[in-house]
Amino acid sequence: MAGKLERPAFYALGRGRLGDLLTLLHLPYTLWHLSYFALGAAVAPKLHSDRLLWGLAAFGLAVGVAAHALDERHDRPLSTTISDRALLTMAVASLAGALAIGIAGVLSVSVWLAPLVLAGTLFVPAYNLELLGGRLHSDLFFAIGWGAFPAFTGYFVDAEKVALPGVLMALGCLAMSVAQRRLSSPARELRRRTAAVSATRTLLDGSEQELSLACLLRPLDGALAALSLAVCVTACALLAARL
Repeated sequence: MAGKLERPAFYALGRGRLGDLLTLLHLPYTLWHLSYFALGAAVAPKLHSDRLLWGLAAFGLAVGVAAHALDERHDRPLSTTISDRALLTMAVASLAGALAIGIAGVLSVSVWLAPLVLAGTLFVPAYNLELLGGRLHSDLFFAIGWGAFPAFTGYFVDAEKVALPGVLMALGCLAMSVAQRRLSSPARELRRRTAAVSATRTLLDGSEQELSLACLLRPLDGALAALSLAVCVTACALLAARL
């Protein structure tokens, strides 16, 4: 069955400057990945609220703004009307802001944050612009960069050491990011690269159900929306218990 889906993502809003901007930020996914940083911080021996807030700000700029602006500028997956120049300006300014926060953390918290700051700063353009022949633009590196890395960094910023709770939380967030990718990749294929679906599902009782793009997308989008909310609420609960 042919289907036309106006929205490039389940969270995409209408057209217009504000709609394009909010769509660009991928708010459910951004909050999801920021929650990984919070989860890492929540299992640290001592939770520093100032480090938590600055860390969330840095990852918000890097992951929420810079990464998505570069991704949109690279191949326009969201089809926004934001100009290439504006996207590049947003990306550079946001990444510079995140880097400045990281440098301040190195100077005020621990010099051992420097490798994490450098890795995060380099990974954003390398992944989203598909540099190095796109070798870093894979499910594995997505899970590492968007799942394990913020969780481990959130722990290390507060604990200032590598320990089992931080490693386990990083592995758990890595696995969650793998699950996200397994859901979001087929959803993107259906939304952005599929012109029509023609199929019929035959049930055991002999009845038939005609499948459509909307029918195939519904469980994927529903699971992604529910998981993004669940991870965010879980992080908030743990932070509330610690603060």
